[in-house]
Amino acid sequence: MKIFKNLFKIFYPELCINCDTNLLQNEDFLCTFCRHDLPLTNFIDFENNKVKRIFDGRVSIDKANSLFYFRKEGITQKLIHQLKYKENEKVGVFFGDWQGEILKETKEFNHIDIIIPVPLHPIKLKKRGYNQVSKYGYRLSYYLNKPFVQDVLIRISTSKTQTFKSRFERFNNNETKFLLKNTKTLAYKNILLIDDVVTTGATLEACIKELQKSKGIKISILTMAYTE
Repeated sequence: MKIFKNLFKIFYPELCINCDTNLLQNEDFLCTFCRHDLPLTNFIDFENNKVKRIFDGRVSIDKANSLFYFRKEGITQKLIHQLKYKENEKVGVFFGDWQGEILKETKEFNHIDIIIPVPLHPIKLKKRGYNQVSKYGYRLSYYLNKPFVQDVLIRISTSKTQTFKSRFERFNNNETKFLLKNTKTLAYKNILLIDDVVTTGATLEACIKELQKSKGIKISILTMAYTE
């Protein structure tokens, strides 16, 4: 089977999703050069970073961090497009492993009790077949040694994709609503809320407001990317 797989790669080589270079046998979806060009934020080194400041005066959060910068037509955007629309869930694993290693080394999020994703509406989940942050969440769970739970927070309204919306449209998006299944489940817990990209923080804010119905809860935020 491995022989046929190697022969297939010879005749139909996989290409780097960023620069279209033929990938080497030990490379997966990104060539080594493009991996080195990924724009790390290094927000982990700054407590009052740009992600955390998004929520100033809106909702109370404990910590916040994003792994990469998200730029139009950039490598990060191409990776997340693969993850969301091309069924390439390996990208989620890639993000989770990279960020998980950083968190394990810095111990910045060791206080977390439970990891929760921003949920998809059931209709969108059925259509896509997976939540794009699930693999990411499971890898973070492995590195932090904390449970990843997907059925605590439910999306009860659906809206059009925010991919092509402006910052103003995203900020004023009041269509998205969430429901916490049981407020007692998360009482006095340190929650890590995860998502793919943070731009205006409107969706995360809606989640946080619902989660904060639980008594004594503290919420931190982690995303794959931050839009400049």
